Amino acid sequence: WGLQLGLFLRCSREWKPLEDRSCTDMPWFLLFVVFCVGMGGICAFTVVTGGAARLVFGYDSYGNTCGQRNEQIEGVLLSGLDQTDKKFVFFLDPCNIDIVQRKIKSMALCVTQCPDEELRTYGDLKRFAMINDTELCSYELAGHLYPGHPERFTKCPKLPVPQSKPLPVFNRCTPVDISCYAKFAEAVVTFVSDNSLLHRLIAGVAASKEIIIGLCVLALVLSMLLMVIIRYISALLVWILTALVVLGSLGEGSNIPLLPTHTKPKAEEDQEEQESSRENTKALLIYATAATVFTVILLLLMLFMRKRVALTIALFRVAGNVFIHLPLLVLQPFLTFLSLFIFWVYWVLVLLFLGTSGNPVQNEETGLIEFRLTGGLQYLTWYHALGLVWISEFILACQQMTIAGAVVTYYFTRDKGRLPVTPILSSVLRLARYHLGTVAKGSFIITLVKIPRLILMYIHNQLKGKENACARCMVKACICCLWCLEKCLNYLNQNAYAATAINSTSFCTSARDAFVILVENALRVAAINTVGDFVLFLGKILIVTSTAFAGVLALNYQRDYTEWVLPLIIVCLFAFLVAHCFLSVFEIVVDVLFLCFAIDTKYNDGTPGKEFYMDKALMVSRWVFAACARGIFPCAIGAPRGDYGSERSLCSFPEV
Repeated sequence: WGLQLGLFLRCSREWKPLEDRSCTDMPWFLLFVVFCVGMGGICAFTVVTGGAARLVFGYDSYGNTCGQRNEQIEGVLLSGLDQTDKKFVFFLDPCNIDIVQRKIKSMALCVTQCPDEELRTYGDLKRFAMINDTELCSYELAGHLYPGHPERFTKCPKLPVPQSKPLPVFNRCTPVDISCYAKFAEAVVTFVSDNSLLHRLIAGVAASKEIIIGLCVLALVLSMLLMVIIRYISALLVWILTALVVLGSLGEGSNIPLLPTHTKPKAEEDQEEQESSRENTKALLIYATAATVFTVILLLLMLFMRKRVALTIALFRVAGNVFIHLPLLVLQPFLTFLSLFIFWVYWVLVLLFLGTSGNPVQNEETGLIEFRLTGGLQYLTWYHALGLVWISEFILACQQMTIAGAVVTYYFTRDKGRLPVTPILSSVLRLARYHLGTVAKGSFIITLVKIPRLILMYIHNQLKGKENACARCMVKACICCLWCLEKCLNYLNQNAYAATAINSTSFCTSARDAFVILVENALRVAAINTVGDFVLFLGKILIVTSTAFAGVLALNYQRDYTEWVLPLIIVCLFAFLVAHCFLSVFEIVVDVLFLCFAIDTKYNDGTPGKEFYMDKALMVSRWVFAACARGIFPCAIGAPRGDYGSERSLCSFPEV
């Protein structure tokens, strides 16, 4: 194994940045296209077999699609009816919901009109049928026979029939008064009551919705402001972030005790308010302890890492220059989220179509007709689930390749004035023309790790409450191992995409080349990535703590309710997600710049024909200066400036 690893590390290629372009991993691109065609085939299958129509237009309990002419189903007497004029689905008992199966356990009929008024007696049902030509009982019962028919209790709607309106798209008659779903809500959340904790939390969120919206907007503004700070004052960024995070944590700890403020004296408080006060006090103690521990750990980390903090400043400064030349990189997460959202909506719709596709099957308990996938068609759902993971990872990988391509173009262009007019668009076109196969292969590898982890997470959730603690621990350990493997593969894939953008090589070759570079610069990788990720993490924490501090001050003056924990948690989660969306792009830029820098310093030395591509900020950094002093580069300390006749030579700068 040692010999194989040594041979693997020695199989390095000659790097020729941006010189040649060729299609990479074409078989994987064709495989991905075939897979996407299969995903489209599932959608087409649901449309052709009527699953999409049954979802949109609805169908009755005899297998008839509403609003259409239907074919006879063998063995079902009332199937094959012409329901062209009956476009709405009416449930005899709309509030009888099966929580486990997540569906309404009631007979469904196709009707021409939803009841626009409450019908209290069978006489009202007869009158409604005569006036509107809409029979609300089973098809074999005539409207004029409703009041005295012996089967009216089983084949007519449950009285009183609530006033209903059809849904805008799905043509289901839905009760105007949704109070009948209260039992369903109570069954889903069995501990809901007028005096429950959940009720008070929901009331707190409802009472502070304006504050929550305002704090979310504040988090967005702070994230954009932090991006500006990163661009222009990267040299002071680390210490500014550290100081503000520490002050923010201390500020929260000093102001949180003001939250549980009551205008009434304790003698007038009822038992509910006293219980709420005790819960708030306990939550405050936990929160204050966590904030204190976090502050101490933060200070200790900064104490031990103070000598390595300067190593990230040069890369951060160059990353700021990248955003100056490529400001549209900030919008990349929004485009990725939009693409993911569109795909997710499509995926959910097709999944719903699958739920109404298949062959008609009679339910043994109710005798009603349901449509189910049988035989080999059952695997369509698994195929569709695989598509959710792979295509989502593919979209995220396209974002990484796009950013890497734009940054690589910026780094390896000596004259920044000759950059493409739209570097990001050029990167997208280059990705679409040459490297979709590489992205498909990389995303499939992540999928192979993610799917087993998701399955194990499902198994772990099913084992909760079981007596076999050993099995739960083993499953949890496997989940943690797969999570770590997924993170490592994500980092390697990102560098492989950057290597592909540089040299236009296949995924495996790019991954090998990137791995060789990272291994050769292991200490630099540990220093730069650790400190860089830590600084960006501090930025995220700064956004969260600043937003939380503003939330503490705002909620302190909100005296309409006493439950403030859930609104504050919602705001903090949103703030972290927004900060992560902005700073994740910056993190990718820094990682790609580091790979480009490592390649540049390995294959160039500043001599004619091997001039550096790096910016002046990297050349004068302590990192390169120390490498030059140790003789890694041919220019020695004390050599005449411009000794190698290149304006990009390391020693041509007076700072060095």
